Amino acid sequence: MGRGKIEIKRIENATNRQVTYSKRRTGIMKKARELTVLCDAQVAIIMFSSTGKYHEFCSPGTDIKNIFDRYQQAIGNSLWIEQYENMQRTLSHLKDINRNLRTEIRQRMGEDLDTLEFDELRGLEQNVDTALKEVRHRKYHVITTQTETYKKKVKHSYEAYKNLQQELGMREDPAFGFVDNTGAGWDGAVALGGGGGAPDMHAFRVVPSQPNLHGMAYGSHDLRLG
Repeated sequence: MGRGKIEIKRIENATNRQVTYSKRRTGIMKKARELTVLCDAQVAIIMFSSTGKYHEFCSPGTDIKNIFDRYQQAIGNSLWIEQYENMQRTLSHLKDINRNLRTEIRQRMGEDLDTLEFDELRGLEQNVDTALKEVRHRKYHVITTQTETYKKKVKHSYEAYKNLQQELGMREDPAFGFVDNTGAGWDGAVALGGGGGAPDMHAFRVVPSQPNLHGMAYGSHDLRLG
């Protein structure tokens, strides 16, 4: 009993459709390979499934591009001429845009103004004024932002300085000094202050070792320890 005829129409079930495509694709590739070997023909097949998967076959000793080139020569028409013309039109349009932009830039810099009419000059002036306002607004915004940042840095540095002062027990008044005893000549005293308590007084006497220094004395304005 032979196989029944299958109605050629789209298979609605996606799984069955994919299975049928895979089987028949394998069969077509096998037939193309046999045709190449048996008849010494150059065969090229390109296939795309419904899911977008790409498959191809090309006879050994050639490639798809050579097959296409021979096809174009055979039909006397180029497959890429329309695409090439579209690319040429796109390139020409981009060149026009670039030329117009360069002209506008030169005019904004005060060049190539001889060909402009009064209305065009007026519009250009308004555009320049608008751009100038935007630039100034941006400049003031940057200045304000930088100023606020610097203020925060200064405040942070000052707080760190105050904390360091507290850790080291630093005070505004001097911790020690020299007290002159004018009645005793070379006799003097040093006041050493502690951390918040009363200063300790330490007396001393300076005797010069060189004879030419005898008779000299230092006043309170001569010796100061800060």
